[in-house]
Amino acid sequence: MESMGKKKPRPRRSFTPEFKAEIVELCRRGDRSVGQVAKDFDLTETAVRLWVSQAEVDAGERDGLTSSEREELAVLRRENRRLREDVEVLKRATAFFASMPK
Repeated sequence: MESMGKKKPRPRRSFTPEFKAEIVELCRRGDRSVGQVAKDFDLTETAVRLWVSQAEVDAGERDGLTSSEREELAVLRRENRRLREDVEVLKRATAFFASMPK
């Protein structure tokens, strides 16, 4: 009885940009709703809505970060994190060598 109403989480899947573009095009045609397209292709409605929204940003129809800007931001954040870690290591090394007897 405890498991009633609880769904098993869906494993994370990845999709090609071509597939996402096809799904977005199906939604934009207006033949079917976003929910129906998601159901037909066994996708979550949230994911499809995000793809459509991102496509609108990329096309300049909506404000926000484009896909290329998002990718650049992710790369810069990773690099920033790595550099902060490097600085922290250097600070520790400096403190260690400064505390050594002469």
